Amino acid sequence: MDSSPTVAIVGAGPAGLMAAEVLAQAGAAVTVYDAMPSAGRKFLMAGKGGLNITHVEGFESFLSRYGARSHALAGFIHDFSPEILRHWAAELGIATFVGSSGRVFPNEMKAAPLLRAWLHRLRGSGVKFRMRHRWLGWTDQRLRFASPDGEKLIETDALVLALGGASWPQLGSDGAWTQPLAERGVTISPWQPANCGFETGWSDYFRERFAGEPLKSVALTFVGNDGLECRRLGEMMIADYGLEGGLIYTLSAPIRQQIAANAAAVVHLDLLPGLTVEEAGQRAGQARGKMSLSNHLRKRLGLGGVKMALLREVLSAAEINDPHRLAIAAKALPIRLSVARPLAEAISSAGGIDFAELDQGLMLRRLPGVFAAGEMLDWEAPTGGYLLTACLATGRAAGLGAATWLQAR
Repeated sequence: MDSSPTVAIVGAGPAGLMAAEVLAQAGAAVTVYDAMPSAGRKFLMAGKGGLNITHVEGFESFLSRYGARSHALAGFIHDFSPEILRHWAAELGIATFVGSSGRVFPNEMKAAPLLRAWLHRLRGSGVKFRMRHRWLGWTDQRLRFASPDGEKLIETDALVLALGGASWPQLGSDGAWTQPLAERGVTISPWQPANCGFETGWSDYFRERFAGEPLKSVALTFVGNDGLECRRLGEMMIADYGLEGGLIYTLSAPIRQQIAANAAAVVHLDLLPGLTVEEAGQRAGQARGKMSLSNHLRKRLGLGGVKMALLREVLSAAEINDPHRLAIAAKALPIRLSVARPLAEAISSAGGIDFAELDQGLMLRRLPGVFAAGEMLDWEAPTGGYLLTACLATGRAAGLGAATWLQAR
């Protein structure tokens, strides 16, 4: 080939940037297009509270976090594993450490230094960036973009789409890309919120008094439609509409599925994960002398503040005064969830391009030379580094797939 093949990458998030890196290393002339004014907007926002890039648990356990899509993603994640990801970050000058929960963070805890170093290396390898370019689909075989200078038509030898899902649309992932692909016959699973909060019917008093309060050192138990029981330890937040935060996010997929099947889902909160029912009942039943019931339960069981308010929200006064019934409730307090919060509020989304539409190199079978990666694909995962790892892994795979396809032409 006399000149370098041209590749357009649409989407300047982690998946698109990783595809750009692989293709530039393979000798392609790469241009990255994005509708936003700068690259990695959602990546930067996700890293505001501390960038969690991956997780160090065993591979099989790590892979299980992707649920029904574990098999589809296995090869990509094996080839860009958490260990390889950490080595890749180190080559960018970003040292990482493992937190107590097994989550991996950059030493500086921020996304910006990693992104700056990455963009610098990409530009140094010849990758060009065209920001404020919104992909509109095709005219004949040319790509259509809306730009500050009007509509542009671009010819390219290969195309990698890394346009994200449909959560946080204000940061660029609005799911609008589904229309031009659907028009060409690509099967796309409907969008659904993932890593999202769920609504329940708090009383006005509880909502006004406790919305925004953290619920720490609790366990959440849920029995899914498949009959399997899931139990997770952690913390979450009381929201004015219901529950949100890490603990509920980890189970958002099966909770969402049960709501779809039954119009509601019930989770059980263990407010005293360090005690058995018997131990809790014994402590609650100890003589309290002149202490009020609230002080007695706070001192004997640590049931104060929002935890005690939750019990009062669900139980009658008679049940709270009965040590045995109180202990049973404190160990498995039922909370009925009625609906997931809107997609625009979700951390990530489920749905996207069906894996059956893609070959092993993540090329769309119906559109030779067009590849897809990241949250565009129909998978979901909890927070904890799993989302970013899969985006990077599939971005790498799409880049390699495009490079191999170009070489074979």
